[in-house]
Amino acid sequence: MNVDQSGSGEQQSPNHRRRPRYSGTHPKNYRQKYKEHNIAAHPDLKAHLRAKGKTPAGSHIPVLIEEVLGCLKPKPGQVVVDCTVGYGGHSLGFIKQIGPTGRLIAFDVDSTELERTRKRLGKEKTPISFYHSNFAGIANVLNKEKLDGYDIIFADLGVSSMQIDNPERGISYKNEGPLDMRMDDRLKRTGADLLNSLSEEELGRAFWELSDEPDYQEIARTIVAQRGVQPITTVSQLVRLVFAVKGLTINSWKKKQRNSKFGSLHPAARTFQALRILVNDELGSLKELLRLAPYCLRPGGRIGIISFHSGEDRLVKQSFRDGVQTGIYQSASQNAIVPRIKEIMSNPRCASAKFRWATKREVKM
Repeated sequence: MNVDQSGSGEQQSPNHRRRPRYSGTHPKNYRQKYKEHNIAAHPDLKAHLRAKGKTPAGSHIPVLIEEVLGCLKPKPGQVVVDCTVGYGGHSLGFIKQIGPTGRLIAFDVDSTELERTRKRLGKEKTPISFYHSNFAGIANVLNKEKLDGYDIIFADLGVSSMQIDNPERGISYKNEGPLDMRMDDRLKRTGADLLNSLSEEELGRAFWELSDEPDYQEIARTIVAQRGVQPITTVSQLVRLVFAVKGLTINSWKKKQRNSKFGSLHPAARTFQALRILVNDELGSLKELLRLAPYCLRPGGRIGIISFHSGEDRLVKQSFRDGVQTGIYQSASQNAIVPRIKEIMSNPRCASAKFRWATKREVKM
């Protein structure tokens, strides 16, 4: 007979395995936050974390959801394509509006998150088709789905909280792990591969053009010098390198943060952002989406895109403006819609979000 040695006297099955214990009273890393990974079973914890402006590990909070639905105006029976379905936060909003007579086409390059979302949305009555693909493939899917066009095309270009928080991804400067950074594990080159192979000029150009990093030249120069001694393969290596370039230490940065009322951008944030965008060719994919979208929309259909940095927003703004001038689009948002203070306070990761939309011109009879 197997007896619990904890003193409770309860019997355990032979296959029972205890969850690994962690030292201290609070979990210290992503894997140890088992309650947050099953947040539905711990509503009090969810409320506590949200009140502190934190996102529970393993979950994601959709950005500007009310504004997206208000501007794109989904209606019963319409066909919506969510180009970056993620954990399905925006998709759930669309589903409620288009109902069981509508259709949702969901794209994502992350196979792991796509499977989780397939299970999450599987109980919905709206027909849903899932595609493990880059959103540049929206035109090819029209034929597969036997559609003449989409009523709504939506894309949230931000990285989901599940991806940011997972140390195995190496996307965030906050968690130690390998510098992988691939959203799609079918991609061949990781962040570490690019850091250790691109020229100083190529790295510097990426840090400037993809994230407006002011110290782009010195960071690129230091990376090339460092990799000549030892390859850069982990998050902590890259963070320490950026701190050294900026004349900071971890302790001096933490002290600065404590003395700042609203906090400030992490010194390595721009470098990590640029490297992630480069690994996943995010701007190339966005350009292709913007090129294809007008031809995939039905007359009067709408497109909406949430971007998170100036390079993305410039592309979206110019594409919609050009579309209006050439007559492809009937109208477009004059200014980007940004989160309200209340939303930023409850979800600080949405602070840099910008939402723009456009409407395809109706066919004149």
